[in-house]
Amino acid sequence: MNGELKMAINDYLPLRDVVFNTLRQAILRGELEPGERLMEIQLAQKLGVSRTPIREAIRKLELEGLVIMIPRKGAEVAHITEKDMRDVLEVRSILEEFAVTLACKNMTQEAIDELKKSNKLFEASIISKDVVKIVDADVHFHDVIYNMTGNLRLIQIIFNLREQMYRYRLEYVKDERAHSILISEHNDIIKQLTERNVETAKIVVKQHIFNQEKGIVRLMNNK
Repeated sequence: MNGELKMAINDYLPLRDVVFNTLRQAILRGELEPGERLMEIQLAQKLGVSRTPIREAIRKLELEGLVIMIPRKGAEVAHITEKDMRDVLEVRSILEEFAVTLACKNMTQEAIDELKKSNKLFEASIISKDVVKIVDADVHFHDVIYNMTGNLRLIQIIFNLREQMYRYRLEYVKDERAHSILISEHNDIIKQLTERNVETAKIVVKQHIFNQEKGIVRLMNNK
């Protein structure tokens, strides 16, 4: 474990959610490394809580694919595998293509303005070089598109996959070479949605996801 684990207290959240968010962020930021064992007693002592919220958090992290259970060994941080990454991004690509198809049909000037504003915030996050800020800004940009669809079921499905996609987004933006590519792709997505070019918009978002896949594979092979 790199450094001390610190719990970000939030008076508005139950303790179990605070513990979950703390462990999740520690995994995403690399403070808890792939393959590292998650021992309930040790984590409870570090965070100053009982083992119950630790156990609940580990269970939720397993559902998100961030933790795996090893027989006779217990919980450990999941490694990022190429197979898992491809599975997640294949699903994301299909959902994104469907999302822009619906968004093109429901496009309004207000939505376009919101998307452009979101992309400006994304560009500002790139300048900060804070990978978590960059990913959160990217998530928000795509959330604007999802909300344009008006399809609550689609939004719910995407939301359920959000955390699994988050880890791969984080890996991708660690490579600064990807930053200018992302900005360019976002601008292209805005252009196609503004002009209601459904088929071109689908091609652009599919390439957007494919470039992420290529970038992550390159990083994995260089480790």
